[in-house]
Amino acid sequence: MLNENLWYPTDKIFINGKWKDCYSEKTLFLENPSNGEIIAKITDSDERDVDEAVKSASNALRSSWGNLSATERGRLLFKLSELVKNRLDNLAFIEALDVGKPLEQAKNDAVALARYFEFYGGACDKIMGETIPYLKDYTVYTLREPHGVTGHIIPWNYPMQIIGRTLGASLAMGNACVLKPSEEACLTALAIGELANEAGFPEGSINIIPGLGEKAGASLISHPDIAHISFTGSVEIGKTIQSEAAKNLVPVTLELGGKSPQIVFEDANIDKALPFLINAGIQNAGQTCSASSRILVSKKIYSEVVEKMSSSYSKLKVGQALEDKDLGPVISNRQKQVIQNYLNYSKDLECFAEGHFNRDLPKKGHYVLPKLYGDVKYSHKLAQEEIFGPIQVIIPFEDEEDAIKIANSTKYGLVASIWTLDGARQMRVAKAIKSGQVFINNYGAGGGVELPFGGSGYSGHGREKGFEALYGFSTLKNNCRNA
Repeated sequence: MLNENLWYPTDKIFINGKWKDCYSEKTLFLENPSNGEIIAKITDSDERDVDEAVKSASNALRSSWGNLSATERGRLLFKLSELVKNRLDNLAFIEALDVGKPLEQAKNDAVALARYFEFYGGACDKIMGETIPYLKDYTVYTLREPHGVTGHIIPWNYPMQIIGRTLGASLAMGNACVLKPSEEACLTALAIGELANEAGFPEGSINIIPGLGEKAGASLISHPDIAHISFTGSVEIGKTIQSEAAKNLVPVTLELGGKSPQIVFEDANIDKALPFLINAGIQNAGQTCSASSRILVSKKIYSEVVEKMSSSYSKLKVGQALEDKDLGPVISNRQKQVIQNYLNYSKDLECFAEGHFNRDLPKKGHYVLPKLYGDVKYSHKLAQEEIFGPIQVIIPFEDEEDAIKIANSTKYGLVASIWTLDGARQMRVAKAIKSGQVFINNYGAGGGVELPFGGSGYSGHGREKGFEALYGFSTLKNNCRNA
């Protein structure tokens, strides 16, 4: 079934607008998380492939790609967006099999990918400089210029969305890109190469090199001609990337982990909040940096929230990706074991509710039941560390001050949500929470490609999405002219 949806090679690398074998001619295998079957071969790229890709991007900057106007870059991104729209069903099917996420969620990701390219296509010629009043006889102005060759290391959980928000912004600013997708799920990333050719992108503007992080990824980070690194992934690898990039004084955008809270005050509209409280924690089987894994609830309404969440949780279904249930499998047996290791710390907790497996699930699939734990102390391991699975904890709080203290008690600061009808409280709490993004009476705002996204602390630094991403993928030049 997969081959019927592929219109490009999966066992090649994409450099200078062409598909080619990697130098080592070694391959890696992609597994379908739903049943454990091998679905494709990909290349095991190394430092030679990375070097060729970076040189290709550098040449493009000095010629065809670098000579395009901002308006022309925008038109190419618009074309790429339309081509994604034409392939929505194909891309969703491929992503569902590759990542294991339910088909409808995968389709939403494909729609988001098209929207990112559309948004950044329209933004290309909207990035303005400034004139600065200065001394008499001086004319001072600023320009936004591309860094040069940007390296993009993306994870397996949301390939399409993260490609859209990083590659889209970088290309819009005129950078040439080298993309290293995850070795665990990269089929839709490879599709971008073929779509870029169809759209008419100049050779070398986009290069894609699958492979292991310790080889291809490490070579990309340390390459002397890389001018900027964008990384989405774990805290541990983020620290390593920042350290290695610093050796070449290369700026890094890091989007790392999260332990995002939703705070439910006593005046909240619980029925409105309920689907957000749950879906934000179980989407993509909880394998989301911005997953809401902590539900902070006022003691005044604690019993009511627990009852309603437990009732909804007990109806959740886990199935194969193409069965399109509430949850699919997690990405691998290794990730399943990571989650189980965390659950070993839950024996002192009360499990209020859990979902159900769909009938006749393949034994080799990597399935985990969503679980809801209650009366959890905010210092508990399950309330402090990122599990990256469909596990949520409910934590009671006394008052506003207590809620803020608990919300800010982890090392992370990516996303938070506040549920209250009190306008003054909304503003106070939003200001007090240490988080890069705060939602009020919602969570996620429908994905919003226009909304700056990023965190603080162990959640990383720099911003993706919206216009802020364009600033991150550019450098500011000040020109000072004396008449």
